[in-house]
Amino acid sequence: MSSTFTQISLFFLLLVGLQANAQDIKWLSWEEAVKLSETDAKPKKMFVDVYTDWCGWCKKMDKDTFQHPEVSKYMQANFYMVKLDAEGKSPIEYKGKTFKFVPSGRNGYHELAAALLQGQLSYPTVVFLDEEMNMLSPVPGYQKVEPFMQIAKYFGENIYKDKDWQTYAGK
Repeated sequence: MSSTFTQISLFFLLLVGLQANAQDIKWLSWEEAVKLSETDAKPKKMFVDVYTDWCGWCKKMDKDTFQHPEVSKYMQANFYMVKLDAEGKSPIEYKGKTFKFVPSGRNGYHELAAALLQGQLSYPTVVFLDEEMNMLSPVPGYQKVEPFMQIAKYFGENIYKDKDWQTYAGK
């Protein structure tokens, strides 16, 4: 009996310890990130998580990838991190244009999401923008921690300026 109690106690301690390592990310709105990029003395690149409320893989990537301590620490240090609801209703300004919600089918879509995803509305998709908010690349699909970190460092450390993706990724 004592052994079972000890094992259960250790399991719960391990579970609590793992939860303590999960990181709370300070997600920004598009407007907050734009303002920071305009006012910071040394602006960061922007990372945009384009998601929908109904997307199960989006939620899984949030929990498994973005909340991972290594990922959240690296991303918050190197990027303004933005959550963009691909079906959001509020207008958003970007590069002098107002992007709006477009009713279509059951849910509709936001024009900014369509622009950032280059018309390929699939979720989850993350988008990397440079310090001047120019598109670097959309990256579609669920990403586990290791592949995601490889992609994030490719853009975050400006490797993309010197090497194409195939050379960097060793393909």
